[in-house]
Amino acid sequence: MAVLNKIRQRSVFLIIIIALALFSFVLADVIRNGGLSSGNSQNVIATVNGKDIDRQEFAQQVENFERNMGGNMSTTQAVNRIWDERLRQVIIEEQIEELGIRAGDGQVTNLVRTQMANNPNFLNEAGMFDENRLREYVANLKASSPQAYEQWVQFTDNLRETAKINNYYTMVGAGIGATEKEGELAYQFQNNNVNLKYVQIPYDKIPHSEAQVSKSEISDYIKSHPEEFKKEASRSIQYVVFDETASNDDKTESQDALKKLRGERVEYNAAISANDTLPGFDNADDYEDFVNNNSDLPFEGRYKFRNDLKGEYSDTLFNLNEGDVYGPYEENGYWKMSKMLESKEIPDSVKASHILVAYQGTRLGAGLSRTKSEAKELADSIARVVKADTAKFAQLAVEFSADQTAQQNNGDLGYFTPGAMIPEFEQYAFGAKTGDVGVVETPLGYHVVAVKDQTTPAKAVKIATIAREITPSEKTMNNLFNEVTKFEIAAAEGDFSEVAKEGGYEVKTVQDMKAMDENIPGAGAQRRIVQWAFGEDAKTGDVRRFDTNNGYVVAQLTEKSDEGLMSAEDASSIVTPILQNKKKAEIIKSQIKGQSLDQIAQNQGVSVQSADAINLAQPTLTGAGSEPRVVGTAFGLKEGETSQPIAGNKGVYVVQVVSKFEAPKMDSYKPFAQQQSMATRAQATMGVFEALKEKAEIEDNRSRFY
Repeated sequence: MAVLNKIRQRSVFLIIIIALALFSFVLADVIRNGGLSSGNSQNVIATVNGKDIDRQEFAQQVENFERNMGGNMSTTQAVNRIWDERLRQVIIEEQIEELGIRAGDGQVTNLVRTQMANNPNFLNEAGMFDENRLREYVANLKASSPQAYEQWVQFTDNLRETAKINNYYTMVGAGIGATEKEGELAYQFQNNNVNLKYVQIPYDKIPHSEAQVSKSEISDYIKSHPEEFKKEASRSIQYVVFDETASNDDKTESQDALKKLRGERVEYNAAISANDTLPGFDNADDYEDFVNNNSDLPFEGRYKFRNDLKGEYSDTLFNLNEGDVYGPYEENGYWKMSKMLESKEIPDSVKASHILVAYQGTRLGAGLSRTKSEAKELADSIARVVKADTAKFAQLAVEFSADQTAQQNNGDLGYFTPGAMIPEFEQYAFGAKTGDVGVVETPLGYHVVAVKDQTTPAKAVKIATIAREITPSEKTMNNLFNEVTKFEIAAAEGDFSEVAKEGGYEVKTVQDMKAMDENIPGAGAQRRIVQWAFGEDAKTGDVRRFDTNNGYVVAQLTEKSDEGLMSAEDASSIVTPILQNKKKAEIIKSQIKGQSLDQIAQNQGVSVQSADAINLAQPTLTGAGSEPRVVGTAFGLKEGETSQPIAGNKGVYVVQVVSKFEAPKMDSYKPFAQQQSMATRAQATMGVFEALKEKAEIEDNRSRFY
């Protein structure tokens, strides 16, 4: 009681202490996450020109997209796809709002007409879209189903947004064109041409050592061409992959376990509270049951032809005698043991028709009141009619078959091979003779089957195979974990590469990973590694272990590069050849001697070449490739005139104009102006978003959440 009284006396003091502790905790969290606004940032996937993209809404769109793709796309791929769509939407919508672009009801109606053009509900007797039918449909929706009407309103709202976007791009295109003078220039570029002779002294003639480029020169070039050398934030890592693989002991243990399944074995049976003798693979009564209860791969009960068997043991298995057992043999990560159950001659394909009589409770029996016994009776009755008159099969299929395709194909299934149909159906079709009609029961109901044709019989086999996957044991996995942990600790304390070399591990590297990358070459989809590398707490030299589906990856962050201009080292491979060629061009120009092409060619150890019918639209020299600077210079010369040395893409050139041809003047150049307008508009329409994106202020937080 004394303690309680003391607590009561000091309750105010305690409350203050607790409040301060809580405040400190919250304040620390705020500071750690970047300020008081960070709570809002947790709900924002990105900010584009001041507009937030809600994280939850974005996540829902990603989830819906993944679902629609049926698992054929990773989450990161889905995120990037939705990101592209949302970014385009936000940027273009901002332009539409700023310009006050609207969409008229007529435009929306035209889009609805386009969307519904092939919907039979809205076509008149002539097969044309009837707007009155559409209005009637919408009115009925509004009166009878508010939810469906709301979906319709959402649909038309989306079309209105589409119409606005179309109007925007139309306006962009309308503001771009070409004058008749530009059309005249395009005509001349295409049709004026020159015939010339030239000498090319390639840059390779000068050794790199005579045209060395310094780091400062590269830096100066980058600064003078900043738009060409922008880069995203990136990270580089080195890593070692540790795969969980079965040891030799694991393989032997798995093989021995499979061998033990051949003979009879005694196991405790809880149902009878006593030991029970179970049959082995050699003498099982039901092989489907035995395989499914003892194998890591399911029983395949169909007959297989020689071409159906794959792998290096296919010939051996196909030629077993009935009752023979082969194995254990190793194949595709499994120990396997196979037994020849049956071998016989059967057609490799059968053509058949069927009438499916379903009943209440079967998958296709929804809405039927027919019982199973009634379905059997009806199927037998149909079979008797068909046997008496096969011509009635098509009519009966349309009338009675639960298979919806019977309305189009009269029950004809065409040719099919073993394994294509339900086992019970297939067994009858391949076991009967051409012309036979019978009733077959399957989980779908009763089938009246008419065998129309069978190909020439060939040998087919039915083989039972039990398989045990070769997997690492718990001991092996524990040993690997210990090995990985030791490496992780040693690599963090020492030199990563040296420690790996001492352990005999292969070190792999990834250069310039981007924040939304997913795949690590040699390790597969490892999004967590990329997230770690871009984390605020990750420092160059840090080492971390990651669990994978097949083992572990131990990675080290080797470089962090922030967004901005490329460094001289990063840009060296791009800039060095450019600057080297400039220096080589000056050296070559200083070495050129002679007044004629022949003299220059002899002096430089090259030959004089010819290029005919060269135009400015495609400035390509025969034998040299694209050289716009050289061709442009040639067009500025007179016939017979020789140029000064010209620094081109692949070397230094001296050209001589042999002859020039000027295309005849035209009364109007409008067709060429129109061509220019169309080409320019197409380029502008495709490039307008990229231009707006480049200009936009984008804060992309995707990598924090995915």
